Parts: sequence; C-alpha cells; structure tokens
Amino acid sequence: MLALMLAGIATAAADAARHDARLLVIAFAAGALALWLALLAFRALRNSPS
Repeated sequence: MLALMLAGIATAAADAARHDARLLVIAFAAGALALWLALLAFRALRNSPS
C-alpha cells in the first residue's frame, strides 16, 4: 500500500515538474522508494512459509 502511495507521489511530482524543475528530485526519490518497497513486498510474499 505504501509503495502505491509513493508511486502516486512520484507521478504527481513528475507532472508538476513541468512547471518547477526542482520537483524532479522529489519525483525521482519517491519513484525509487516505491520501487524498493514494491520489491521488498514481492520478495516477502514469494518467500512466505506455506
């Protein structure tokens, strides 16, 4: 859930970066965090004990 929210922040910041280039840093950071959290969640779900 948190990864999806960070992806939404990254999308909104990238859209707003058309008017303010400094927001590209926020878009990149939020996108990187979203990807990292999504990979952690995927690994945790894949390796869960049955």
